[in-house]
Amino acid sequence: MKMKKLFVFLLPVFAIAGLILFNACKNADTKNTGTMADSTNTGAAPTAANAGLTLPAGFSAAAIAENLSSPRHLVVTPQNDIYVHLSGSNNGKGILVLHDDGDKATLKTGFANYGGTGITIKNGYLYASSNSDIYRYKLNDKNEVIDPAKPETIVSGLTNKRMHNSKSIVLDNDGNIYVNIGAYSNICDDYDKDKKGCPVLADAAGIWQFKADKLNQKQSDGVRYATGLRNVVGLDWNQQDNQLFVMQHGRDALHDLYPNLYTAKQSADLPAECMFALKNGDNAGWPYLYYDWMQHKKMLGPEYGGDGKKEADSKYLEPAAAYPGHFAPDGLLFYTGNQFPEKYKNGAFIAFHGSWNRAPEPQEGYCVVFQPFKDGKPDGKYEIFADGFAGPNKSPDGALHRPCGLAQGPDGSLYVTDDQKGTIYKITYKK
Repeated sequence: MKMKKLFVFLLPVFAIAGLILFNACKNADTKNTGTMADSTNTGAAPTAANAGLTLPAGFSAAAIAENLSSPRHLVVTPQNDIYVHLSGSNNGKGILVLHDDGDKATLKTGFANYGGTGITIKNGYLYASSNSDIYRYKLNDKNEVIDPAKPETIVSGLTNKRMHNSKSIVLDNDGNIYVNIGAYSNICDDYDKDKKGCPVLADAAGIWQFKADKLNQKQSDGVRYATGLRNVVGLDWNQQDNQLFVMQHGRDALHDLYPNLYTAKQSADLPAECMFALKNGDNAGWPYLYYDWMQHKKMLGPEYGGDGKKEADSKYLEPAAAYPGHFAPDGLLFYTGNQFPEKYKNGAFIAFHGSWNRAPEPQEGYCVVFQPFKDGKPDGKYEIFADGFAGPNKSPDGALHRPCGLAQGPDGSLYVTDDQKGTIYKITYKK
């Protein structure tokens, strides 16, 4: 396929890039089953026809847009318009609007003088977040923003410090909006351990709930819905059981900080990246514990008396599912469409951004996996769904592409953003 069929110029500064190469995700375990479903032997080979990705049989992929200046999360309207949030403002535009005409996406417009991650549509409004605020824009009957220059402020002044400061958002069915506020610390290790508790938990490391239709709220007006979550980027509302699910980025540096307790390999594999099903008042336990996906246990953190063998207090929330360490889950989507085979219905897709700190073990992640669900809960083996984003070099600097955001189109297609080179992939299925 000619390159012009895969990529389009969206702004004068955009340039056409090469197709990505294949590199499979490493086989890994889940908490649910202890093994991963083998999908690599039945998938289509990486070719120009599927934008360099490997996918299960019957699926194909196209790179419908490229060089979008670090696109994070996105949402697709019934009219096939794509709202994509950039991590930084591009020529004064932090949100781009593209139209998917079937095999390419063309730029319609851009707006918002702020970058960010979170973006979603609910009840006639587009909601979007910067690293400190949440806004909404009224939509017309074509799901177009009526006045992009005049957003309404839902919440301002959210905690925004030196790390884990992106804000992902999702709405429930009862008029509430949820936002992650990540911990501005790896493991609360730069605070006085002689003092009771971790001060970061007061205004971060959790999920906050606000009224979606109330303007000019502050963080103090919200409800700390769940706490003890180091950093959540991927989150979604599970319509099957009407519950919030999130993906946590686990802690780093077990071996670096405690070489007498953990080997370099243990530090590469641990702790798990955890999926949690949240209810109001839940506590997932950060910074006091981590989850060992090989032992299927919550372990007491070494900063708080742990030694790799002591288990944590059972009062903390059990993960719904767990995945290998440092894969970096940045996107979560419950698939409700009808285009894909029945097994995907109501299951979860997870975009793993990819690791940077698994040395001396190989870096891993850089793929999209599928986690089957049954009756609103993870059920059995997960499988690699889309791979090959990174190309031949799985590392933050060497990866050609890194998956980040996920969205479902009106026809059931799956959209994936890449915030490394700015690509949007569209994955479709045909019998």
